[in-house]
Amino acid sequence: MERIGDKVISRAEITDAASATFADSTVIPDRYARSDEVRDGVVVGSDESYELPVVDMARLLHPEFSEAEIAKLGSACRDWGFFQLTNHGVDETVVQDMKDNTLQFFGLPLEKKKAVAIQANGFEGFGHHYNRASSEKLDWAESLILVTQQHEQRNNEFWPADPSTFRVALDKYSVEMSNLTSRLTVFMASDLGVEQEALMATFQGKTQSVAFHYYPPCRHPDKVIGITPHHDGLGLTLLLHVDDTPGLQILTNGTYKSAEHRVLPDVEKGRATVVMFQNACVAGIVKPLPELGEATYKAIDHVEYVKGNFRALAEGTRFVDSLKIM
Repeated sequence: MERIGDKVISRAEITDAASATFADSTVIPDRYARSDEVRDGVVVGSDESYELPVVDMARLLHPEFSEAEIAKLGSACRDWGFFQLTNHGVDETVVQDMKDNTLQFFGLPLEKKKAVAIQANGFEGFGHHYNRASSEKLDWAESLILVTQQHEQRNNEFWPADPSTFRVALDKYSVEMSNLTSRLTVFMASDLGVEQEALMATFQGKTQSVAFHYYPPCRHPDKVIGITPHHDGLGLTLLLHVDDTPGLQILTNGTYKSAEHRVLPDVEKGRATVVMFQNACVAGIVKPLPELGEATYKAIDHVEYVKGNFRALAEGTRFVDSLKIM
C-alpha cells in the first residue's frame, strides 16, 4: 500500500492510474509533476569538457595494453563510479534476446503485465517501486524487479510467462552477467592491490537481482522524472541499454564510488533498460577487505545492509554514509 496525500491506495491502483497517464501525457497529473526537481543538480556530461570514461575489455585482456587499461578502470571507479564497457565479450545473441523480451514484455497490455504484479509489502514483481516515502510524487516509469541468483532464491511466480521466451532469455543473461562480473573483478583486484581470489569471493555465490525499467515518452519531459536521483548501494551494477533513447544523467561523483544518477524521459520515444545488481559480502557481512588497510566503514550484516539501502532509496539518502567511521 502507498499513501498519496491523505489517501492510502494500493500499488495496483497506482499502476492502473499510471498506465492511463502514460498513454496521454498532454496533461501531467500533480503526483508526477516535479519541475523543480528536474532543474535541480548539475548534470555531468552536459558540458563538452566532460567525457564519460570508457573501458575496453579487449585491452584489459591484452598483455601489452592491460596495465594501462587497468589504470583507466581504477580511475573510472574512483573518480566517477561509472564507466562504459566495450568489447565486453558477452554473447551478443543472449544480449539481443534479453532486449527483445524486455520490449515485448513492456509492450503487453496492462492486464497481462499485472499477472506478475508486486504484492503488498513485497519487493519482486511488476509495478511502481520507487516513489519516496517523504513525497507524494511518483516516477515516470514502469518496473519489473526479480531475484535471479541463486536459483533457490528465485520466485518463479513473478517471472513473466509472457513472452514465452522471457524466462529462458533472462536465465541465460543472468549467467552471462555473473561471468562478466567475475572477469571484471580480476582487474579491479589488480588495481586495488588485493588478491584476486579475495575480491572474487565477495561476489561469487551471492544474490543477484535485476530491474527492468521502461520510461514512456512524455510531451513535457521538463516536468517529470523517470527515476529519482539515487546511488546504487549493492556491490556492482551492470546496465544494459535496450534501445538508443538517451535519458541517463550522472549527477555527482571508500575507494570506489557509486555515482548519483537519474533518468529523464524523452519527448518522443520510450526508453528501456535492464539493470543487473551483483551483491557482495564476506561470510554474510558487508565490510571493507582487510587488504585495503584500516577500515573506514563499519561492518554490517548483509541483510541489514540491503534493508538499509532500500530505506535510503526511499528517503533520498546514501546508507553507506551512515556506516562511516568518524
